[in-house]
Amino acid sequence: MKSENRSSFTGKVGFVLAAAGSAVGLGNIWRFPYLAAKYGGGMFLLVYIILAVTFGFSLMVAEIAIGRKTGQSAIGAFRQLNRRFSFVGYLAAIIPTIILPYYSVIGGWVMKYLAGFVAGQSSAMAQDTYFTDYIATAGEPVFWFLLFIGITAVVVMLGVEKGIENVSKFMMPVLIVLILIIAVYTIVSMDGAWEGVVYYIKPDFSHFSLMTVVAAMGQLFYSMSLAMGIMITFGSYMKKDISIENSTHQIEVFDTGVAFLAGLMIIPAVFAFSGGDQSALGKGPSLMFITLPKVFDTMPGGNLIGAAFFVMVLFAALTSSISLMETIVSIFCDKLKMKRIPACILVFGISVALGLLSCFGYSILSAVTVFGMTFLDFFDFISNNVLMPIVAFATCILVGYILKPKTVIEEAEAHGGTFKQKKLFSVMIRYIAPVCIVLILVSSILDFFGIVKI
Repeated sequence: MKSENRSSFTGKVGFVLAAAGSAVGLGNIWRFPYLAAKYGGGMFLLVYIILAVTFGFSLMVAEIAIGRKTGQSAIGAFRQLNRRFSFVGYLAAIIPTIILPYYSVIGGWVMKYLAGFVAGQSSAMAQDTYFTDYIATAGEPVFWFLLFIGITAVVVMLGVEKGIENVSKFMMPVLIVLILIIAVYTIVSMDGAWEGVVYYIKPDFSHFSLMTVVAAMGQLFYSMSLAMGIMITFGSYMKKDISIENSTHQIEVFDTGVAFLAGLMIIPAVFAFSGGDQSALGKGPSLMFITLPKVFDTMPGGNLIGAAFFVMVLFAALTSSISLMETIVSIFCDKLKMKRIPACILVFGISVALGLLSCFGYSILSAVTVFGMTFLDFFDFISNNVLMPIVAFATCILVGYILKPKTVIEEAEAHGGTFKQKKLFSVMIRYIAPVCIVLILVSSILDFFGIVKI
């Protein structure tokens, strides 16, 4: 039963922008362009869009409907629907608890670069060793990490309406405008950029492989905030008169649109700077923290452009970290009957403790690894490549075979709502999605043991 005094979004716009703010984050800005570059540009983009409107759509509808039907965060929602699936709620609660700390470390890196561009240090940041030298220090990365996680905690303390909804209403439109400005500037002003545009948007079927599909599906989890309890939590704040189907489509448009524009901004810029050398596109996080500062340094007004870019990235990072923390806080409030502010303080403390491991993993703890990975890489692998597919698979089994798809369909059609794609949803959630998820999990395990490199 939904609590009468539970916070809620004021309306459809607030819900969509907050949920889209959660989905749009660092994964869209550097992870999506990196994967698109690695797996064939336009081919990866085409596969991702197809999966987003089928696989991603179905999972998101299911999670939002579960949250709204139960009025609970992940642990309470799964227990209320079927006690045998209570473990899924606990796994879903663990995922954001693992992600938030290391995500906030990366958010701190973004704040450092923003401060550097504002201070006119673009030439210094364009040096090859600037980023690696910076993260190898023990002091300054901790300061920026604490500042980032502190801002996140303050917003979450303010609650759903005053904090999350208002911040998202401001951040999301500004984010879109900044991306458009920088993307247009890059394409119009840089020689060689158009070659990157063609590579990025024109599908080349010779680049298609099973790993293209696997990588695109993995990106869906990371990018659309699926299988980590966030959409269940947001659904629990959703009013009954808001269409789940329409809201999901709008969140997908925001998320995929930002990811597409981020690639349109980054890939042509790197193409131009590297003279068309595609190997420059395969650098993961360093694509943003090493290559792009070099690009900005060659531009007229590079400090201004760089500052605008990292403001955009900071907005994206904050909207996602706010959603991650809100999910954990909501679980603590529901499960432990805590008030919002004490729960925020507790989550802040846990996040700081775990985040320091990721911070120091490149400096004073650099000699310590987990299965050969730094702390940050290990936390990223275990959450995104193992736990999230398990939660998503269990969700499909619960909705597809225990509750039956009609449970979600009835919730989506409550109070006169419509669900035009309910046949697609039923087929995806029962047959297609579980197979896709198992494929992700198996490929991740094979990659981890070095049997198949993804």
